[in-house]
Amino acid sequence: MSIITFISVTTAALLLAHLMGLRRELRRMTEQLRQYNERATGKKLEVTLFDRRLEALAGQINRQSNLIVEAEANRRRTENELRQAIANISHDIRTPLTSILGYIQLLEVEPITSEEKLEYLEIVKNRTKRLQALLNDFFELSLIESSDYQLKTERIAMTVLLSDTLVGFYDQFNERGITPDIRLPGEAVAVYADESAVRRVVENLLINTVKHASGPVTICFGQQGTLAELSIVNEAKELSASDVRLLFDRFYTVDRTRSGQGSGLGLSIAKSLMNKMNGTLTAELHGGNLTMVCRWPLGPQGEPHSHYR
Repeated sequence: MSIITFISVTTAALLLAHLMGLRRELRRMTEQLRQYNERATGKKLEVTLFDRRLEALAGQINRQSNLIVEAEANRRRTENELRQAIANISHDIRTPLTSILGYIQLLEVEPITSEEKLEYLEIVKNRTKRLQALLNDFFELSLIESSDYQLKTERIAMTVLLSDTLVGFYDQFNERGITPDIRLPGEAVAVYADESAVRRVVENLLINTVKHASGPVTICFGQQGTLAELSIVNEAKELSASDVRLLFDRFYTVDRTRSGQGSGLGLSIAKSLMNKMNGTLTAELHGGNLTMVCRWPLGPQGEPHSHYR
């Protein structure tokens, strides 16, 4: 046998052995994938044969498996949130409806005085307004979270907007006996966002603060690098760490009986609007104080625009 023939036969034998090894490895990988798909094992694909292309294939299959697992987890979480939301909506709508129907029956059946009639009518009107507010908030959140909902980005004088909005809450803070410590910059700070959305976010945060604050309130605004930052700090001794993690969930309220006047949607609406504006809204609990922080980009591309030119 010549050297050339020997080399050819050896090469062919090596290629055949490698090919057979690949076939065995593919069968083994197929069996591993079958067991994984049938939930017989949670073990991902492993390649015992050294082959970069086969390892790359196994890596992509494992990555796809991870994506499927994440998608399934997200689906289950969304379903659970939807079930909870439906339960909360049903409760929140049923409560004022039951009250309205009860007082209407009293108006129809009971012999009542004119004063009692006026009192019952006032209660019915208040319950109807609450029901209307619940439905409006639910509709607004559904609209905001739809992919078709678009915001108009423009340059907003944030310092002026905040000043105007805070003045509108003076009476509400005063009724609660609260004098907030307000710290606004001396210079004009502008952000690129949707003005009506920014106003709604700030108003929702202030409504939440007025409703729940039981002590000092500090409101700060200023520029932090390429971001504008608004922070609202208030005493919140009744909150726990688990409450804070759920504050932005739909229909979540600290009032476990859901007997208050809020829909539980205000902070969720604020969070969704901030996401739409490429901003962030976070909440942290430190030493019994709740800190809400909003951050907006100062420019379209993140470049600072802190002063009017």
